[in-house]
Amino acid sequence: MLSHKKKVLMAMATVGLVAALIRSWTPRPYGAVDVRPKQEARRVERLLEERLLVSQNKYGDVPYRVKDSVLSLLARNGCVCEGDERTINIPYANLLFPRVSAQNLNTAFKDSELDEVKRRRAQEYSSFQKRSQTAADLLIVAEANSPLQYPTQGVEVRPLKTILIPGLALEDRIRERYSVNLTATMGTFDIAAFVDEVSIRGEGEMNISLSSRYLTALNRQLQFITYTNTLFHPNTADTVQFVTDGHQAVFTIKVRHGLTPKLYNPGPKGEYNVSALVTIATKTFLRYDKLQDLIDSIRQFYPTITIVVADDNEHPKPLTGPYIEHYIMPFGKGWFAGRNLAVSQVTTKYVLWVDDDFIFTANTKLEKLVDVLETTTIDLVGGAVREVTGYKASYRQTFSLEQGGEEGDCLHIRRGYHHAIKGFPNCVVVDGVVNFFLARTDKVQQVGFDPRLARVAHLEFFIDGLGVLHVASCDDVIVNHASKIKLPWGQSESDKAYYKFRYPLSSSDTAQTRSSLLYFKNRFQCLTHN
Repeated sequence: MLSHKKKVLMAMATVGLVAALIRSWTPRPYGAVDVRPKQEARRVERLLEERLLVSQNKYGDVPYRVKDSVLSLLARNGCVCEGDERTINIPYANLLFPRVSAQNLNTAFKDSELDEVKRRRAQEYSSFQKRSQTAADLLIVAEANSPLQYPTQGVEVRPLKTILIPGLALEDRIRERYSVNLTATMGTFDIAAFVDEVSIRGEGEMNISLSSRYLTALNRQLQFITYTNTLFHPNTADTVQFVTDGHQAVFTIKVRHGLTPKLYNPGPKGEYNVSALVTIATKTFLRYDKLQDLIDSIRQFYPTITIVVADDNEHPKPLTGPYIEHYIMPFGKGWFAGRNLAVSQVTTKYVLWVDDDFIFTANTKLEKLVDVLETTTIDLVGGAVREVTGYKASYRQTFSLEQGGEEGDCLHIRRGYHHAIKGFPNCVVVDGVVNFFLARTDKVQQVGFDPRLARVAHLEFFIDGLGVLHVASCDDVIVNHASKIKLPWGQSESDKAYYKFRYPLSSSDTAQTRSSLLYFKNRFQCLTHN
């Protein structure tokens, strides 16, 4: 009987081991993926530019005459910083005849340091462009298979400004006369130059028609078609109809202001200066003893790093020491409101979020997290938290948003990760991480923290950031978690008060608030997780 039980247990163990091996051997769509800014995108962009250049030069032998009134509206690759000269010198001249003033901003730096500042700014801007631009921003022209040739994407105009529309052409069979028509809804068309033997109707209007007996002349004229946005909107798109006999095409022109970069001066190049790149932010409530332990541990390894503390205690206590910024909030304002306040005061490129009961150790190497953000397209990277039991948690989560029709969508949250990161063997790409993470300050501010989530929240920030944040997790950067085990006779009055707020007897109101926000604000009908 005993041997039979042993056989059964061995069989069960074998089945479990085989299942684990099968799971570990199951092929993934990716191994380690390179998330550094891609050079391939620039190669594709050059290829597309070369194709467009060939198309534009195709009719280079057809003469044209410039239309100065339209040509002057087109953007040039450079801007001039010039103000109005004062022509009338009388009292209150600025009130009666307001003039444009100009300020050269490079005067904020000494001549001896300006070249180095320009170099650092150019490097940061290049990194910003690589992170913010995608293949969807490239200009792509659909060659004339229909027989219309037109740009399928990548055409953009500033609000109320003028551009040349690239890539327009007609490839048609022999006809007595060739004609095309363009129609817009938020702007007008014109021409920057005239081509002989081409008839034009509708200059300066939302509908323009061109016709000619010669296809080459018509195509040359199409290279000088301009679009001027006339209906102001900071970020929208105009749909343009491009029509010839028996054929119709539609393409969009993006109307939007240029994306204003938010760059941070990294200082002289060398090893990462964490104090210049990173600010540590935390929120505290009724735990000054643990907060002080956190500050002491930070100072052991990063003596000059700035620490921002948001504090919603009823009776705030002063925090002393250098490089500490202490911000007082209304009593009990809450967890996410405190996060918003703390992050709003960060002026460095990156912000490190920590709970007030964490403790830095020799394994809390912020330089490793900085390296991930400096060399990849990642926006936020989490570390790991070691509990007093020795258990190390990184809480890696993946999100999947499933469309659900009129009732709302379904969000599926699962433990795990998407793929490893090439060059960082302990790092993987995820959608949600633990409460210990380093992030680009502007990205965290862009997503923000919903202040209605007062006491219990964390993943809600990553849910709001879905589609905005590129998230990773590295389990070799570790912060310790102070012990939460408190015997009843060992609890202080502040401990009791904290647990009363943090873990109320009835948590139904908190759960209802979270559910209502997910349902209405995020338009979810269902949330699943493991």
